Amino acid sequence: MTQISDTQNKRRIVVLCGHLVNPGDLSWQGLEEFGELTVYENSIREQVAERSRDAEIALTMATGIFDAAAIEALPRLRYIGVTATGYNCVDTKAARAKGIVVANVPAYSTPSTAQGAIALLLELTNQVGYYNQTVHEGRWCKSEYLCYWDRPLIELSGLTMGLVGFGDIGKAVASLARAFGMKILVYTRTRPAEAQSQGIEFCPLDDLFSRSDVISLHCPLTPDTRGLVNAQRLSLMKPTAFLINTARGAVIDEAALAEALNTGRIAGAGLDVLAVEPPREDNPLLKAKNCVITPHNGWMTLATRRRLIECCIDNVRAFLAGRPVNVVN
Repeated sequence: MTQISDTQNKRRIVVLCGHLVNPGDLSWQGLEEFGELTVYENSIREQVAERSRDAEIALTMATGIFDAAAIEALPRLRYIGVTATGYNCVDTKAARAKGIVVANVPAYSTPSTAQGAIALLLELTNQVGYYNQTVHEGRWCKSEYLCYWDRPLIELSGLTMGLVGFGDIGKAVASLARAFGMKILVYTRTRPAEAQSQGIEFCPLDDLFSRSDVISLHCPLTPDTRGLVNAQRLSLMKPTAFLINTARGAVIDEAALAEALNTGRIAGAGLDVLAVEPPREDNPLLKAKNCVITPHNGWMTLATRRRLIECCIDNVRAFLAGRPVNVVN
C-alpha cells in the first residue's frame, strides 16, 4: 500500500487494485491534485468497504468488487471509477440508487489487444515458441540439414478470418488480418455501412463458424454470449481451423473446446482469457493439445496502461467539474 497525502485538500481518494495497471513503472500522482490518495496493490470483495471507508472517490477493477452491501456501507462515496472497460465489478443499480456515479474507460486497450490476438494466431501458425525452445535445446546444432521442421508452418495469405463481434478491437484485428492477405467474415448485431466497401462480408454466426480458417472472438460477455462457442458450434469448424479468444473466457464452453482439441476436431486454440481467472488446476484447457494460453495480459503494454491511468484521471477531473464522462449507470 502506498499513501500520498495532500494536507490542503482532505477529500479522500482510494485506488483499490493498483498493481495490475501500475506495477511500479507508472505513477498515480496525477490523482493527488484532487485529494488525499491511498493506493492498494490489490483488494478483494471483503476488503472493499473497509478500505473505502470515508472515501469520496474510489477506483477499482476485477477483484475489488463493489456489491450492494459495500455501497450501502459507504455513505460518503460519490464516485466509482472502473480502471477497465468492463464494469461488472460494480453493482451499478445499487450505485445509482445511492446517487453514486460509476464511470469506465472505453477503448483504451484496442491496439494492444488486437496485437495480442494476432500474436496468439502467429504462435499457432509459425510455432515460434516451440522452435525457439528446440534451438536452445541444441537440436539445430546437431541437425544434418540447413533447417528443419516437424510441426506445420501455415501461411495466412488467402485464408479466411471470422470475427465474432465488430467493435473497436474487432475492427483493429480485421485491419491486421487484411494486411496478411486474409479474407474477412464478420458476425455482429450492428453492421457499419462503411465496412461493406472495405471488402468485409457479414454472415450468420453458424455460417461464419463453418467457413472460417481462423475465428477470433471480440464480443462482450452477456447472457446471450455465455457459452456461445459450444460443442455444436465447434463441430461446424474446419478440422484445420484455429480459435482465438481475447474477449471473455466464459464465451467458450471450456470442456467442449478441450474435447475438440484433444480429438483433433479443430487444429488449435489461442486464449488470453479463461472463464475463471486465475484458473483452477483442473481446467481441462491447461492440458489440451495445441492450446496456447497467456495470462490475460494481452492488454498490458506500457502504452495501454499509461492511457488507462490518464483516462482515469481525466474521468475524475470531469466528475469533480460537474461534467462526468464515460458514465455507465
